[in-house]
Amino acid sequence: MIPPKPVARPDKVSLWRYLRLFRADILSAQPARLYRAWMAEFRTPFFRSYLCNDPALVDLVLKERPRDFPKSDRVREGLAPLLGRSVFVTNGAEWEAQRRIIDPAFERGRLKETFPAMHAAALAARDRLVARAGEEVEIEEEMSHAAADVIFRTLFSIPIENRIAAEVFREFRGYQRAQPLLNLAAFLPLPALLPRFHARRTRASARAIRGLITRLTDERMAAIHAGVAPDDLATKIMTTPDPETGACFNTAEMVDQVAIFFLAGHETSASALAWALYLLALFPEAQDRVAAEVAMIGDRPDFSMLSGLSFTRDVFREALRLYPPVPMMVRENRCPERFRDRPLAPGAQIVLSPWHLHRHERIWDQPDRFDPDRWQSRAGREAARDAYLPFSAGPRVCPGAGFAMVEGPLILALLVKHLRFAPVEGAEPVPVAHLTVRSRNGIRIRIARRDLAS
Repeated sequence: MIPPKPVARPDKVSLWRYLRLFRADILSAQPARLYRAWMAEFRTPFFRSYLCNDPALVDLVLKERPRDFPKSDRVREGLAPLLGRSVFVTNGAEWEAQRRIIDPAFERGRLKETFPAMHAAALAARDRLVARAGEEVEIEEEMSHAAADVIFRTLFSIPIENRIAAEVFREFRGYQRAQPLLNLAAFLPLPALLPRFHARRTRASARAIRGLITRLTDERMAAIHAGVAPDDLATKIMTTPDPETGACFNTAEMVDQVAIFFLAGHETSASALAWALYLLALFPEAQDRVAAEVAMIGDRPDFSMLSGLSFTRDVFREALRLYPPVPMMVRENRCPERFRDRPLAPGAQIVLSPWHLHRHERIWDQPDRFDPDRWQSRAGREAARDAYLPFSAGPRVCPGAGFAMVEGPLILALLVKHLRFAPVEGAEPVPVAHLTVRSRNGIRIRIARRDLAS
């Protein structure tokens, strides 16, 4: 059985047709040949882009010479209303200063400190779903709720039921469907002073979200000055000075960073968890192995329990491989380059596609199959070394990668321990790229209590 995969477009289409397909969904707009190609060139009247699946080129761009390949402003165009000057969109010295402040908050020791908050959010998600046992649920919505709860508990020490947290979550649900990964401005060489073509709903949702985050950040800054702030991620980040300049984030800068923490930590985790649960529903033998593994480690609600979740972790890794939350990344070359004997002029768009790399037919064995055991094989580990980047790689690797690899297996373990998941007949999800890889019409799963399930 092969998990859902978008139907690729015909190999040759007109530019206008391609742009329409691209606007609707990045994944199905691409030809099937990209799952075998090492490199492909796309031409438009305004710029050229090169999709690179060659592991050597991926390493060159992300690891060996990242300063020569900064993030493309064409992606920032679509996300600017929400993210401002966050670490996700900046480059150069500005980005380096931001990472010097942010990275210490996500060190392994700090992850251990955030575990109780993650565990509390996972228990709350379990209780919500147990209360719905016997029903058919839209699991993307449920995992969005769970992931948002994790973010607010670990970042601001408040549950999702907090009034402001609930308002941010509600506004973001509207934003995520209104905002594509790229908007029209990404294709046009528009002057900086010319207004961008953001939908009214997108701009309104972004303003509302940033306004609510500003309230949370102002309150936390006041608590820090009063000496009564909780020791959570927000306090850590807001009180950490840049070791080179001594400067801390001011409130406006912190709003930008919280916006990307919520986007990256909530939207991407929700995507990965929803697809992981669908895969477990589709493959009950893997689901039973997770349940057996969780039963073996008992009820230890502490960080050490994670060491016993090796197969559960491999299930989550495999879900990230088949459905990477961020399907494509775009860089821009500063200098003339030569990739696989093709000259690249400065300003070309370099597209790195986890979606295609993770399913590349010349790198992975049976790449479209769901096979968690591949992570324990030599061939699987070698393929992952060359072509697995759900969190990017190199200096710009996601600072929350370790956070996600704790959160994902933990939530999967607690849910599968108490519940059995089954697919809904006739409701196969179709992967599409919104802000992350989601299903076109949601992911519907039937749930039952594990101790009552047949």
